[in-house]
Amino acid sequence: MSEFASLLRGGDFVVTAELNPPKSASSQVVRRRAEALKGYVDAVNVTDSNRAMVAMAAIPAATIVMAAGVQPIVQMTGRDRNRIALQADVLGAAAIGIDNFVFMSGDDPKQGSHPDAVNVKDLDGVGLVKMAVGMRDQARFLSGDEIKQPPKMLVGATASPFTKPMEADLAKTSDKINAGVDFIQTQPVFDLATFSQWLVEVRRGGAREVPIVAGVLVLRSPEQADRMSKIPGLAINSEVVDRMKAAADPEAEGVAIAVEQVKALRALPGVRGVHLYAIEWPEAVGRVVEGAGLLPRPQAKVAV
Repeated sequence: MSEFASLLRGGDFVVTAELNPPKSASSQVVRRRAEALKGYVDAVNVTDSNRAMVAMAAIPAATIVMAAGVQPIVQMTGRDRNRIALQADVLGAAAIGIDNFVFMSGDDPKQGSHPDAVNVKDLDGVGLVKMAVGMRDQARFLSGDEIKQPPKMLVGATASPFTKPMEADLAKTSDKINAGVDFIQTQPVFDLATFSQWLVEVRRGGAREVPIVAGVLVLRSPEQADRMSKIPGLAINSEVVDRMKAAADPEAEGVAIAVEQVKALRALPGVRGVHLYAIEWPEAVGRVVEGAGLLPRPQAKVAV
């Protein structure tokens, strides 16, 4: 069991953050970003060519993160690889000591740097969870063949509570939970009322209870707030955009808004942690964690 898994299963309120590998072969950039997060988070999500923009692969970047003394959570998307490559990557990652994963469909290539790329999508988000859980718990590949030494891993998945209609995401989330996922990580939350409703509906759906790690986006500028408010599924309300525009120090205001969100989310039943999105701004994570009173971070009770 990883230290992060131990914290999550032990009832601690966990803190994770996004780490985007660079669009280069620079290990120093990965190391610097990991070191900026060290001590403030329990683990970092190493993204898999986020927004369909080519970047250093997540698994090798995660090894650099580990060497810096930070626990990685490897993102794996179904966008670029078929089930053969995905299962091979899981085995390889597990063999080098990576045991935290979050599986997702991935951003559409048409929105990224290579719009002519094929969207493989051999497995969707639910299929990816079933693949991972089957490899771990049944020691079987999707083909049915036996895995002599199955990977030990924590299996995470994503949810988009602000998808319209909400029922579409609730159905997918329920399927992931029923497939055996260990935790759910959500897109950034700004609308607490809608998110609270989503939490109630997830529990009402009869699915077993799993930890929900709620997303918190740390805004840096009025321009960023305005731009991201137009992205479907983020639901950044006009009050937040107006606060950023009126602020004398937008960065400080963005941190303050994120601190408020973290405190509010922590009070909601079922929320077992927060995932901080600080785009190309890892230094902001420490400011939010400290401002929200989440220091010092707990030590894992079990690390085997």
